[in-house]
Amino acid sequence: MAAAVMLSGCAAPADDAAPATARTDDRTARRVVQVAPAPEAGTGYGPLLEGPTFAADGRLIAVDVTAGTARPKVVRIDLDRRKVTGFGDAAGLAAPTSAQFNPRDGRLYVTDFATGKVVSVDGRGGGLRVEFEGPVDGRPMQPDDLTFDQDGNMFVSDAAGNAASTEDPVGRVVRIDAATHRATVVLDGLASANGIAFDEDHRGLWVSEYNRNQIDHVQLDAEHEEATAAYPAIRPDAGASRVDSVAVDAAGNVYQGYEGKPVIDVFSRDGDPVAQVTVPSDDRRAVTSATNLAIKPGTTDAYMTVSGPGGSFVYGFRAYGKGTQQSNGG
Repeated sequence: MAAAVMLSGCAAPADDAAPATARTDDRTARRVVQVAPAPEAGTGYGPLLEGPTFAADGRLIAVDVTAGTARPKVVRIDLDRRKVTGFGDAAGLAAPTSAQFNPRDGRLYVTDFATGKVVSVDGRGGGLRVEFEGPVDGRPMQPDDLTFDQDGNMFVSDAAGNAASTEDPVGRVVRIDAATHRATVVLDGLASANGIAFDEDHRGLWVSEYNRNQIDHVQLDAEHEEATAAYPAIRPDAGASRVDSVAVDAAGNVYQGYEGKPVIDVFSRDGDPVAQVTVPSDDRRAVTSATNLAIKPGTTDAYMTVSGPGGSFVYGFRAYGKGTQQSNGG
């Protein structure tokens, strides 16, 4: 069994992370389509759109974390026609939090935060099957986001400890082998691991820690079986919000979404702030989080999932590099 690396330097002061510099190319995203309506008064938490990823037909797939039985849990979005439909047999999902197509088999994989499962469906949304479930090293999983290497090996962020402090962090990065489905812990000791994406050359992972508001870089061996080093790399200016999902474009830029503010921050591989993507100021009462994004492969057409008391939406903007597998879901 591969040995799990503990994050080094996780309690280091902020000046050990990338220094803040002036952003040079901020952008305002435009609203493209509303996916779910505002919740009725007194019905509880509103819609939370997550896990955007492009299917082969060019349509955007996303998951609704809080859909329950009222709305489709996995949706297909025709961005040209502004049309939203349900996608796939997702009746068994409780709280889907991310989605990505596996380059090995072309199936859509979806994490279920509530049940600890990762399931998949085929390109038409059928043939639901469980790809992973159960504890890893004796501990249950809370799978949040996922990413794949070129061979289809799956890396999942375990958000365990989501409601805990940073004093006894139990979050992990777990690798699930494409051939054997065997799960091994690659990285332990995280304060609720959330976003996860391979860097532009597939040599390492960017992992965001929800309860530390930082982005870590995890170096992997050549076979992507073990971590060789892990350390704090970028500390975004999150304020009272929390870091959520991450994505990476072909130029190596790191896109960080948030729960708690409708903003995407963009950093270079070296940790320098590149830009900030915001929603129009008039929309900021209706939407309060921009958790994730997808860049259409081979283009700079970027779409972020935005949610709040006004409902859930997809907003579009021009990305700072072209889309790849690492910027298409998770």
